[in-house]
Amino acid sequence: MKDEATFGRVLASLHEAALDPVRWPGFSAEVDEALGVHGGSLLFGDGESDDDARIGFQWTCTRGQRRQDLERLYYGTYYPLDERVPRLRHAPDGRLYHNAEVFTERERKTSPVHDFFSRSNGADALNVRLDGPRGSRILWFVHDPVDSDGWSSARLDSIRRLLPHIRQTVRVQVALGRAGTLGMTLENLLEVTTGLGVIQLDRRARIVAANGRARRLLRAGDVLFDTGGCLFAHTATANAELQGLLGRALPPFGTLGAGGTMIARRPSGPPPLVLHVIPVGGGETEPGAWPVAALVLVPDAGEGTDVDVGVVAAALPFTRAESQVAVLLARGMTVREVAAATGRKVSTVRSHVKHMFTKQGVSRQADLVRLVRSLAGVETAPRAPREPPGPSGAAL
Repeated sequence: MKDEATFGRVLASLHEAALDPVRWPGFSAEVDEALGVHGGSLLFGDGESDDDARIGFQWTCTRGQRRQDLERLYYGTYYPLDERVPRLRHAPDGRLYHNAEVFTERERKTSPVHDFFSRSNGADALNVRLDGPRGSRILWFVHDPVDSDGWSSARLDSIRRLLPHIRQTVRVQVALGRAGTLGMTLENLLEVTTGLGVIQLDRRARIVAANGRARRLLRAGDVLFDTGGCLFAHTATANAELQGLLGRALPPFGTLGAGGTMIARRPSGPPPLVLHVIPVGGGETEPGAWPVAALVLVPDAGEGTDVDVGVVAAALPFTRAESQVAVLLARGMTVREVAAATGRKVSTVRSHVKHMFTKQGVSRQADLVRLVRSLAGVETAPRAPREPPGPSGAAL
C-alpha cells in the first residue's frame, strides 16, 4: 500500500467489519483501491474432507459491491469441482499461493473452475489459508491486479501484513455470532449477560462499562480484575500480553490501532479464557468526544457445555493429558490455542489428538468434540487408574 495512512484506512474499515459483517463490502472496496485489484472473496468453514466440509459464509466483492450472483454460481456449480479446495485445506497457515501454483498446467487449460476464474478477473488470483477457531479454516482470495504490473513485492507484503487482522476479524465475528450479538450496537452489547463478556474502554484504557458476565469475571479476579478503573490480568505474563494488546488497540491519537487475541490461563488450571481486543471507531476526528475506543470481548469458553476433565478421563480410554486437550478442544479452542494455554508444543498437542482418534476410531476433530460434549453435565466420576508414562515419561 502506498503509505501508512492508506493502511490505516483499510484497517479501520476491517475493524468495523469485525463487529458488523454488513460492512465487509466497505473493507473490500478499501482493499481494491489500495492494492489496485479487481476484488476478493472470503470463505469460512470447517471439515476435514470433501464429505464433511461445510462453508459457514462466503463473501465475494468487487469494487465495494457484494456479488451474490458470483457466490451462488461458485457454490452451486464450481465448488464441488474446484481442484484447489483439497490442496488449500491442508496448506500451511498464512502462505500465499498464486492460482498457477494450486492448479496444474493441464488444469489451467481444461478445468472449468479455472475458466470461471479467468472470466471473473481471477486467473492469477492469490490464495491463502488461515487457521480459524475450533479447527476451522479461513480462505481469502485476492483477485487479479487491475494493471499489468502483476503481483509486485509491495502488493504481496501488504497482503501479508493484513493476514493477522483478517484472522482476528473472523475470530471476533465467530465469537459474536455464537453469542447471538453480531451486528449489535455498542449499547446493545452491554445488555448481553450470558455467553459473552463485554468490557468497553476509553482512549486511556479505562473501563467505561461492562456487562453482567464481564463484571462477574472482574469480581472473581482469578483471570481479570480492575484497579482504579483500569483492566489487568491476574498473572504477570498474561498482564504483560494484555497491556501490549491494549497499547496496540489504543495508541496515541493519530496512530493506527490494531486488534488482537490472547489466551489467559487460570491459576488453578483450565478452562482458560480467550480475550479479543478490538478498536472501535468514533474518536478519530474529535479525541475524547466518543467515550468508547476499544472493546474487550470474552466469549464463554464452555459455550454452555460443562465438561469435567476427570469425567472424560474416567469415561473414555484417555490419559489425563489427553482428556485435558479434549476438553479444551470441546470448549472451542484450536490446537494452537490449546498449546499456548497449556504451555506445550503444538506437535505435542497434535500427538495427543491423534492418539485419541485411534482410541475412539474417529478421524475428525468434530467427532471427538461431539463425543466429549456428550459428557456435559455428568458428575465427576472416581478417577481411573493412571496410565504409565510413555518412553519419555512426559505428561501434558
